Amino acid sequence: MPLVRPPSLRTSQTRSASRLELFFDLAYVLAVAELASLLMAQAGWGGAGRFAALFAVVFLSWVSFTLYANRFDTDDIIFRLAKFAGMGAILGCAASMSAATESKATVFAASYLAGRLVLVGLYWRAWRHVTDARTTIGVYLIAMSAVAALWAVSLTVPTRVALWLWGAAAALDVAAPFVASRRHDRAPLHLEHLPERFALLVILVLGEVIAAIVTGVHDAAWAPESVLLAGAAFVTAAATWWMYFDVSGAVSGRALQRAQEESKADDESDNEEVDERHDLFVFGHLPLTAGIVAAGVGVEDLIMHPSMPLPSAGSWLLVGGLATFTAGAALVQGGSQQRPAQALLWPAGAGLVLLLVGWVGPASALPSGVQQSGVRQAPEGGRVVDA
Repeated sequence: MPLVRPPSLRTSQTRSASRLELFFDLAYVLAVAELASLLMAQAGWGGAGRFAALFAVVFLSWVSFTLYANRFDTDDIIFRLAKFAGMGAILGCAASMSAATESKATVFAASYLAGRLVLVGLYWRAWRHVTDARTTIGVYLIAMSAVAALWAVSLTVPTRVALWLWGAAAALDVAAPFVASRRHDRAPLHLEHLPERFALLVILVLGEVIAAIVTGVHDAAWAPESVLLAGAAFVTAAATWWMYFDVSGAVSGRALQRAQEESKADDESDNEEVDERHDLFVFGHLPLTAGIVAAGVGVEDLIMHPSMPLPSAGSWLLVGGLATFTAGAALVQGGSQQRPAQALLWPAGAGLVLLLVGWVGPASALPSGVQQSGVRQAPEGGRVVDA
């Protein structure tokens, strides 16, 4: 195998996740773990908002690398070095995550920018060699360049302004696949490889729930009440796994492959419908995975404080996280099958559960900060023990 191979569309080959992709995901494991620690330390509304924003930024980085590799993975020395560089950039983000919107905002932005510059280089290489799909690749190249420029500018302005620039960059990240899917020389996605990559991402975030259960039991010194809660939490995690891998993920993966096969069989079919399903599948995983991580943090808080009156910060994170996961799962499944009614059914039920939990206690019990859950706020956002 040559050391350097020009990019080419690999969507017609049988493929599965590579060892390099699994190694690459380790950086995101650490980033997600730091995000969970940040939410644990700041479990109020402000902390939840910060968690959601930073999780979206990390998720979009993972998606951008995944969509490129899905189409153009050459596994040559240039691609490998680029993946290692992108991995290093996310490790920098993870190391600065605890104060990413405060004292370490510049370090976080510089690390994230490094990863985006790697993507710009990769898409420039693809644009140069894959001439049949230059219009589509050009959309990504322009978008990635604009995203990198916004992150670069954010290094030169006050943090409050920088946060708005990060939000604008995230909006471009979301818009790029929707625009690219409507180009006439589309670069199709590999629909055997894509569902597998997102399934691995779900496993990654479910690992945070399992880690939260173990940490909670350990920090609670195996108190009987905490052990019972941990058992219930594990059953919930197993049910979440079952719901995704036997229902949402499995059904949507088959629906995407079936839609692509039908579009190939019918030359007059509109491929934009298939591309739209791809987009809903990809971005439906944002609330799905964020909800799992938030629920895991809620589980840990509840296990550590089994006697805390409800509703508490932990209970709100658990129920709100499960509701968000359910909404994301519905978007993934309903969007890929083009059944809006089905997509609305699950989150509507989850929303009713959330409202019922909110009515259990007085309004003063709403989580306004970590003090309500009996947890001290760590100075750098790390996990801490009881006050």
